[in-house]
Amino acid sequence: MFVLVEMVDTVRIPPWSFHRQLNEAIAEELNKKLANKVVYNVGLCVCLYDVTKLEDSYIFPGDGASHTKVHFRYVVFHPFLDEILVGKIKGCSAEGVHVSLGLFDDIIIPPESLQQPAKFDEAEQVWVWEYETDEGAHDLFMDQGEEIRFRVVDEVFIDTSPTGPSTEKEAPSADTAPPAGAEDSEQQKEAPYTLIGSVSEPGLGLLSWWNG
Repeated sequence: MFVLVEMVDTVRIPPWSFHRQLNEAIAEELNKKLANKVVYNVGLCVCLYDVTKLEDSYIFPGDGASHTKVHFRYVVFHPFLDEILVGKIKGCSAEGVHVSLGLFDDIIIPPESLQQPAKFDEAEQVWVWEYETDEGAHDLFMDQGEEIRFRVVDEVFIDTSPTGPSTEKEAPSADTAPPAGAEDSEQQKEAPYTLIGSVSEPGLGLLSWWNG
């Protein structure tokens, strides 16, 4: 679930931090920059593990801060494919079951990866496993807050870095300005890192299904 990733970055230390130990100041700046951030194709950064190498520090003209090239290792949340994890159901929608691990919320189990046959209860907004027995079908609800065991089957990284304005589209005139809120609805916030899970095999799904 967690991996150590070797990274290199140039860290800027402002003059008012010169009285501190260099390692301590660098660790604080690295955690400010990376902690709880997703690095594209790497994972969710958690905390600094250690600094392996400090190169020479430089002060550039017009900037009183020091700039140091730092080699370090960072603890990153990045489950491997086929890893089994246990989380809690955050909610359900027609797109699937949304799961949270506490430190990470962008996990979805799509409908085709649920125990089958499954149906979505629109009224209750919950997925239901129609479990077949000799006595007939029993509805097993996937309620919010229930613990769920799932397998990681895929991951999706999206580059959410800011981009410049498009040169292909002309700026709208006052006469053709879109209504308020239209831009927000068109550009929905996308998660930079999403895990895709599956519970479509014995032993996976709600823990309460298999306990006892």
